[in-house]
Amino acid sequence: MADVKALAEQLVGLTVKEVQELADVLKNEYGIEPAAAAVVVAAGGGEAAAVEEKTAFNVVLKSAGASKLNVVKVVKDLTGLGLKEAKELVDGAPKAIKEGVSKAEAEDLKAKLTEAGAEVEIQ
Repeated sequence: MADVKALAEQLVGLTVKEVQELADVLKNEYGIEPAAAAVVVAAGGGEAAAVEEKTAFNVVLKSAGASKLNVVKVVKDLTGLGLKEAKELVDGAPKAIKEGVSKAEAEDLKAKLTEAGAEVEIQ
């Protein structure tokens, strides 16, 4: 029981950076996903700070690049917009293509847009 208490005291004393490193080790080396809700860390003076893992991402078109027509077509297909609306979205870059999507979907959208010649950022 003393070992468990000592471990608990060590965890409570971690900084936010150390908690992130711990989460990375657990995920990469042991396949344990940190809880999406929050990891609570005790900061100085007994105050608690919450660190949340980001679960919603925005896919932002930074520029259409040299192949603007291809990018407009891909944006039209990915968003379900009409051709005119997709063109306006691409012309208005930088602009969000999709907001609040999962990391996997954001990566997929980025790959498709980059393949078409666009410059894309995930936020």
